[in-house]
Amino acid sequence: MKYIVCEKPGEFILKEKEAPVRKENEALLQINKVGICGTDLHAYGGNQAFFSYPRILGHELASTVLEIGENPRGIKAGDNVVIMPYVSCGTCIACRNGKTNCCTNIKVLGVHTDGGMQEQITVPTSILLPANNLSDDQMAIVEPLAIGAHAIRRAAIVPGETVAVVGCGPIGIGIMKLAQIAGAKVIAIDMNEQRLAYAKEKIGVDYIVKAGENTVEEITKITNGDLCTAVFDASGHKGALETCPNYMSHGGRFVLVGLSKGELTYSHPAIHAKEMTLMCSRNATTEDFEHVISILDQFPTESYISHNVPYTEMIANFDSWLNPATGVIKATVDFKLK
Repeated sequence: MKYIVCEKPGEFILKEKEAPVRKENEALLQINKVGICGTDLHAYGGNQAFFSYPRILGHELASTVLEIGENPRGIKAGDNVVIMPYVSCGTCIACRNGKTNCCTNIKVLGVHTDGGMQEQITVPTSILLPANNLSDDQMAIVEPLAIGAHAIRRAAIVPGETVAVVGCGPIGIGIMKLAQIAGAKVIAIDMNEQRLAYAKEKIGVDYIVKAGENTVEEITKITNGDLCTAVFDASGHKGALETCPNYMSHGGRFVLVGLSKGELTYSHPAIHAKEMTLMCSRNATTEDFEHVISILDQFPTESYISHNVPYTEMIANFDSWLNPATGVIKATVDFKLK
């Protein structure tokens, strides 16, 4: 079977190997489509923390079951399935408390272990969810949307509140739509006017604000001086992360979804005066995946997937997806060639 491996930063190679053999409590899957995420871009660029090469990337996956044994969800050969790519240990303190998304020994497909940029893969049956009602495109975007769903659930968004989402990339866009579905008014913040236009026209956010010197002033006007009861950072940019509390109301919540490698600095008096709740949001749980699957009919999948190529053309196109000028929101790769 064919597979694509990132041999080292800046180098993909299309190779061939024997198809995997299913073990007990595993399923053999055909990979239909792979979504490209920020982790893949960073790994290719050589700036992904705790990453080793060579590595088969890919954890946003649409797949069909080829072989499977008995399992609690009743999944059978021929079924479409969504893969939850976080393999948790089940025994650590986080897992025992139901927080499998931040397992102390977590292994993420395509990051810590080889992922889905291959025609077939074997995975534990425990990380599969039935998805016969979804298309390949929909299955491939469940994981990034589940990350947004987890952040929304962490923040306990309630109808009527006004939230800000910083970063109109794939994760930020998901947070915006899911916040709307939860009943919130949404302010989208970004420096990229093209992405702000997408958030307004396709996601239908209530307000867009271009990031800059006047951001706080604009949010103050929009909210009649209240600011936002919840602020989500989906950029991972140090400057944005350190500025976000300025957009937050007194008594508000700041949710860090994007990841910055370095240290962050805040004025303690400023955040203390607001009694700020600061929380991080990492990965997602089964509950988040199931929620996304249940609301996908409300999400603009067709426009969200802005670029798509067969795996035979991925290597030639990958560099262009690093360039914001190409207008890429979500790129996907077809492994099931027609």
